[in-house]
Amino acid sequence: MERRLAAILAADAVGYSRLMAADEEATFATLSAYRENIDGLVADHCGRVFGSAGDSVIAEFASPVEAVRCAADIQRELEKKNAELPEDRRMQFRVGVNLGDVMAEGENLFGDGVNIAARLEGLADAGGICISQTVYDQIKNKLEFGYEYLGEQEVKNIAEPIRTYRVMMEARSFDSPRSTSMDAMLKRPAVAVLPFANMSGDPEQEYFSDGLTEDIITALALWRSFPVIARNSSFVYKGKAVDMKQVGRELAARYVVEGSVRKSGNRVRITAQLIDTATGHHVWVEKFDRNLEDVFALQDEITERIAATLERVLGKAELMRSNAKQPGNLDAWDFCLRGRSYLHEWAKDGTAKAREMFERAIELDANYGEAFADLAWTHSRDLLMEDTTDCGGSMAQMYEAARRAVALDDASSRAHFRLSTAYLWRNEHDLAIAEGRRAVELNPMNADARQALGNKLDLAGDPEGISMMEQAQNLNPQDPQRNMQLTFLARAYLNAGQYERSVKCARNAIHRRPDYPNAYYILAIALGHLGNKADARTALDECERLHPGFARGRSQWQPYLNAASNEHLHKGLSKAGLQE
Repeated sequence: MERRLAAILAADAVGYSRLMAADEEATFATLSAYRENIDGLVADHCGRVFGSAGDSVIAEFASPVEAVRCAADIQRELEKKNAELPEDRRMQFRVGVNLGDVMAEGENLFGDGVNIAARLEGLADAGGICISQTVYDQIKNKLEFGYEYLGEQEVKNIAEPIRTYRVMMEARSFDSPRSTSMDAMLKRPAVAVLPFANMSGDPEQEYFSDGLTEDIITALALWRSFPVIARNSSFVYKGKAVDMKQVGRELAARYVVEGSVRKSGNRVRITAQLIDTATGHHVWVEKFDRNLEDVFALQDEITERIAATLERVLGKAELMRSNAKQPGNLDAWDFCLRGRSYLHEWAKDGTAKAREMFERAIELDANYGEAFADLAWTHSRDLLMEDTTDCGGSMAQMYEAARRAVALDDASSRAHFRLSTAYLWRNEHDLAIAEGRRAVELNPMNADARQALGNKLDLAGDPEGISMMEQAQNLNPQDPQRNMQLTFLARAYLNAGQYERSVKCARNAIHRRPDYPNAYYILAIALGHLGNKADARTALDECERLHPGFARGRSQWQPYLNAASNEHLHKGLSKAGLQE
């Protein structure tokens, strides 16, 4: 059987059965006319139709460029034809294009190269085109189309996920995350993780120190904030006394992580430090003392803590470098760093300044996914802090920015986390949870994503929400926004009837930030359920002092999907004396 490389176009009519049920003769006439157009366009682009069944067409092309051009011409031609028909009689097609190895037997073609094209067709919108990565690689610089990355798609009877793109026929829109977000990331300072030294004097402990190093390299790479030097390059320095400035030059790394592992009996001490290779100065040092019971669990815990901490530390170090730059030398990365620093102020003016920074970043790089994710964050902050008079407008802008961030970089945990929050504000809870799980899956060290997912699960009545938020607290104990996160966790404890834990958590939030009214509000409800009316009244009074009208303004507050949970909150308020 002959094998060859071919571009395969698969097209299928949408809603064909419905149209046939409504009017068989008219539908058959439309299909016949449209098939004549499709067959003619395939021939015009040097292709051949080798399969058709009812409302579907499969064609072969020698060139993926001609295959996609043909697909676009088909959709344009059929759009014109449909404009002449009543809306309920229009027939739209989906088209998929793949480039792959096929088997030829006579005039027919077989194999995954054909099957993937058919699966891509099923992923396309009505009137749209989906292509595979193999096609995208061949056409991206040859056709004046835009391409929206849809991520890796699991499809029936195909073993590996398919990296999929939507063709934007009207104009060049977003480009590939590989050619935009990755290029942007590579312009940032790189980080190298050197092999952690085994200080135990026991050669058998090498597996633990090497395994810890490899896990930290993998975990840091998941952040997609900085390029991380590959293991093969950094392990060249194993067992050697090195000069950090030389390592920085040889690996082109601005920062180096190094550390040591020392075991004594059933105890292990792990030291990790971050060094600026330009100066040789230590940016961060931390020590971990643990019992060596479950080696793999310990390895996971230390990896998560180090990776979660380093992402923040690196961001702060780079912000200091950015602040030393002249205004005319700032790039998109600098503007994002500055925007994030403004958001830590937790004030309306800070949010406005942050939004300006992210918009400046997008002006410099319209394909910078993280800038769009951070822009979405500002609109979420306006809603959360009640700093907007146009809630609908803020929700729409947040959703659009988050959706764009995911389209530009589907592998970004931060982007999916922001889209998850956008869905929550739109009351699309299932989508919010699905995006939240995707964010945590992409980067388990993203404490913010874990916290947000836990909050959404709790609001949906899932008890997993509490454990998810507790994990987030352990991952990022020094988070500047921890007061808000502790307040969400206090509300979750309250919903679960764990009033003492709710009180403790709310008081902890207040201790971290005494001017946060939400924490006093939750504290009052928990104390009300415990029957401590005097302290509950005091908490309500403080909430009112900080934000006049806050408590009574929430008389219709319905955060939970379950009506009984919402009623439970309002009963606590009543017990706290709000009605008096």
